[in-house]
Amino acid sequence: MQLDPEYLREHYASLSDEALAEVDRGELVAMARTIFDDEVAQRKRAPLRDTRPGKPDPMDEPVDVDDEPLEDAAEVISFPVQSSTADAPDAALNARAALEDAGIPCSLELCEIPPEKSLAPDETHRWMLMAPGKLHLRATSVLQREVDNPEFEAGWRTLLENLSDEELRAMTPQVALCGLFDRIARANRVYDEEVARRKRTNSR
Repeated sequence: MQLDPEYLREHYASLSDEALAEVDRGELVAMARTIFDDEVAQRKRAPLRDTRPGKPDPMDEPVDVDDEPLEDAAEVISFPVQSSTADAPDAALNARAALEDAGIPCSLELCEIPPEKSLAPDETHRWMLMAPGKLHLRATSVLQREVDNPEFEAGWRTLLENLSDEELRAMTPQVALCGLFDRIARANRVYDEEVARRKRTNSR
């Protein structure tokens, strides 16, 4: 019986860290061993978040901030409104709550949109969600995780549910979202390289 490499990738990816560790590598054929090694290496580069109840999420660790955390603040996201008296929309309040829950200092500020920069005639102002500049990337990622990702998950589920069996087998996350997987791999590699560089520098 010929092994299906895509099936093996999906199988190993679906295993918990504990289950993966219990696989006897010595009993695997060459192709399965290669795919197994790739999965182990990937997890070492990007450890999976433990989302079991009661387990802390690294993204939610307290943030070390200055006494004036919004000094040098940067815009994380903005929400256009139709007047200077418009309340912040629910989406803006939810975004602020997501950052606050993650321990990221933030504030909502209302500003006027110059006419030449307005995308719609009735949008004259915008609520800006501000966070410390040094935490901008983390703040953006928190909003992606809490706001964008649930919407993506729902759309992805709908897409897969409407595929044929053959189409589903071809639509593995590693293939369909190859750009995302590549970005994660690059982010981890660059981070590891910087940590290693500083260790070498400090050891001199």
